[in-house]
Amino acid sequence: MSTAVSPLAPKSSPTLPAIAGVRLATAAAGIRYKGRTDVLLAAFDEGTSVAGVFTRSLCPSAPVEWCRDRLAGGSIRALVVNSGNANAFTGKRGRAATALTAEITAQAVGCPEAEIFLASTGVIGEPLDATRFAGVMDGLVSAGRGDAWAAAAQAIMTTDTFPKLATRTAEIGGVTVTINGIAKGAGMIAPDMATMLAFVATDAAIAAPALQALLSDVTERSFNCVTIDGDTSTSDTLLAFATGKAGNAAVLDASDPALAEFRAALEDLAIELAQLVARDGEGARKFVTVEVEGAESDLSARKIALSIANSPLVKTAIAGEDANWGRVVMAVGKAGEPADRDRLSIRFGDIRVAHEGERDPSYDEAVTSAYMKNQEIAIGVDLGIAAGRARVWTCDLTEGYIAINADYRS
Repeated sequence: MSTAVSPLAPKSSPTLPAIAGVRLATAAAGIRYKGRTDVLLAAFDEGTSVAGVFTRSLCPSAPVEWCRDRLAGGSIRALVVNSGNANAFTGKRGRAATALTAEITAQAVGCPEAEIFLASTGVIGEPLDATRFAGVMDGLVSAGRGDAWAAAAQAIMTTDTFPKLATRTAEIGGVTVTINGIAKGAGMIAPDMATMLAFVATDAAIAAPALQALLSDVTERSFNCVTIDGDTSTSDTLLAFATGKAGNAAVLDASDPALAEFRAALEDLAIELAQLVARDGEGARKFVTVEVEGAESDLSARKIALSIANSPLVKTAIAGEDANWGRVVMAVGKAGEPADRDRLSIRFGDIRVAHEGERDPSYDEAVTSAYMKNQEIAIGVDLGIAAGRARVWTCDLTEGYIAINADYRS
């Protein structure tokens, strides 16, 4: 874990309220790190529904496979998350480690193993010693508190430089409900269902199928719109939990109009967490928003936006505070989506630098260079073809990213 906090980190972190039906505790199990917590236990009251989206990597971690196999049950009693070891590409030993972790947790919590969910993050290819959970699990169960969200966010960090937390409230049928979320991610981040570890809990009463539909929909406009380096993790996991303790009439269908305010709040929270991940990109010094409009379709716009956001040439130009819009043209052209060079317009912030296939007549290098010194940069592209649009978030690419990843296992 890096010791220098990202310059893009928020000035303060929110204090998340307790969610009825959720208890959190953390411990130092010594899985990889020394002198810090590396295990999170979230325990839930009976009747808590669960939903999730996971990596589409064809080399998923053992915990991802474990969760996928149990998601159809729709209920959860405990979540165990460890940092420092991804339990990925660990073969039979990895699957045995997930089974042992679930067995240890189920015995301590007092529930079926089918209601235990798992997530791991850290080094790939190293066997996970699940016996370490036995030494801390009973203590985690007894120490659980409703307000330990900050500690929970810290325990799941790897190369993150700050904990990522967000909270919202909304009304469902006249009843106020709360939504809390935490996330981790700083490298190996690219949109592919979840793009990180993230966990969202609410006291609302929402049936698992409705919660699943909500989460899948919201993910497409939030977590799947963030990229740091274009590399999709083997461990990407986003889970949502609804305890039903708020007292609202249970919502069974995601299309129920009663969920309108909740849906908006959930998406807003997810966007905030996704942006926090981009702000903590390994070695990042600039937060970047890429907006594409005028594309053939929203999907086409998204592919073009990601081509720009993932381009090392674009990202290094931003790191160097160079308004090199030619690299944006390159990224648009290589995306493989419909584009017309002579209709293309590009802007940095509100400054239009290129229009209809050539440099804008009013382009001012000094003004644009001054804008590029900001910590937050917006790149806008208008293809002038149709009405498709998309927005993604990323960061610049600096020597810090290389240093962190060159030394990751040492």
